[in-house]
Amino acid sequence: MSKEVTMQQMQKQVDDYIGQFKEGYFPPFELLARLTEELGELSREVQNVYGMKKKKPTEAAKSLEEEFGDFLFVLICFANAENINMAEALQRVLHKFETRDKDRWTRKEEN
Repeated sequence: MSKEVTMQQMQKQVDDYIGQFKEGYFPPFELLARLTEELGELSREVQNVYGMKKKKPTEAAKSLEEEFGDFLFVLICFANAENINMAEALQRVLHKFETRDKDRWTRKEEN
């Protein structure tokens, strides 16, 4: 699965998948709860890999990639349910950072 896809393609893939089901997207508060749940699972995996608290021997093995994928899926569901173009949203926030915070951080030296 090394196929690179754009954000628009990811949003369409998720929309096509969810579109198969009568229930469709969950309501906003349910999506937010699911997103929070997935963030907690991702946080737990980061803690297991990099933190002091390691997994119990009885806990199932998962990866950061798997947990990140779960989080991303729900995030895309939320964006789709709210008709948010994630690529446009990212471009807007990058523009904001490039203007508002342009002198906030120490730039690397150019070679």
